[in-house]
Amino acid sequence: MLIRTDPTSDVPLFTQIATSVRADAVAGRLRPGDRLPSARAVAAALDVNLHTVLHAYQQLREEGLVSMHRGRGAVLTDAADRLAELQSDIAAIVTRARERGLSSQALAALIHHHSEPEESS
Repeated sequence: MLIRTDPTSDVPLFTQIATSVRADAVAGRLRPGDRLPSARAVAAALDVNLHTVLHAYQQLREEGLVSMHRGRGAVLTDAADRLAELQSDIAAIVTRARERGLSSQALAALIHHHSEPEESS
């Protein structure tokens, strides 16, 4: 697994690390049950602070994408499969939106609207 970051980007490094792991999960390069590299190994390979990597792993844990196990580290959960399944659904929606002339911003607004909890009347 290759974690990619861009030190010149304005996006925080922990976000870039989490995004890279998510992308590998969606692409099927990581499967449920796979162990992520240790936070120390990632920090050393990327020449970043250990806490930056731990922050990224914590974010992935909060999303349910990884579980943390003492002695085993971070392990990809079944949520990775669900995320990969949604990838094709999202690609189809994006294609339909483009065919209808909808902008990315308008599509994002629609998704945001539908992801908000419904209010009781």
